[in-house]
Amino acid sequence: MNLELEGARVIVTAGAQGIGRAIVEGFLAEGARVATCDIDEAALASLPPEVWQQRCDVSDAGQIESFMQGAIAALGGLDVLVNNAGIAGPTSPVEEIDPEAWEQCLSVSLTSQFHCVRHAVPALRQSGNASILNLSSMAGRVGFALRTPYAAAKWGVIGFTKSLSIELGKDSIRANAILPGIVAGDRQRRVLEAKAQRLGKSFEEVEAAAFSYTSLKEYVTPQQIADQILFLASPRGRTISGQAISVCGDGQMLA
Repeated sequence: MNLELEGARVIVTAGAQGIGRAIVEGFLAEGARVATCDIDEAALASLPPEVWQQRCDVSDAGQIESFMQGAIAALGGLDVLVNNAGIAGPTSPVEEIDPEAWEQCLSVSLTSQFHCVRHAVPALRQSGNASILNLSSMAGRVGFALRTPYAAAKWGVIGFTKSLSIELGKDSIRANAILPGIVAGDRQRRVLEAKAQRLGKSFEEVEAAAFSYTSLKEYVTPQQIADQILFLASPRGRTISGQAISVCGDGQMLA
């Protein structure tokens, strides 16, 4: 399928590894021009040389402004913004969560999206195929015990995205949220390990409990998330906006 993304100008936050890297590589394979940032300089250095890159801590509004301005200038405009950056946050009962850990999780996983969009919109208004894709989570639909900062941020992403769709529709800018489920990779393993340690259970027990609430008993891959984003960002997805789209194997809850 030709997604008609040849020459598209794309920004992906946290694009050096995991889901973000799969998104970057997916756009490159379609002939798009890509700019990305990450906090991990070593991971950035391993990206293909054609990717414009800059180290950026997305919890810092000033660093986001520098990255966004540099990326848009390097690309000569903007067609697609993928807000992928996020952190897992603490795994603890709510009364034990350090307020600083709460603030950090919301800053990276929600507020950074606001700052990126704020800088992107003027350039997106000049595009003939403008799209914003915000990474939420299954936790943004069903909640997540012991992970309240993460769930709160991801619920916020959905409200932010829906509001953007309504506000920016007049400019032909579409906005959608992607809700991954249990995604294969080191980050998911660390989340399950932290939950196992907190509950005094084995990793295998916690993993089995997580999959007990999904219809499809398998991990979602970063590539599957990237595939959904590529379609939505392409002209083929031009009438899809304001949606919270799950890629989760039909998960009913998170445990």
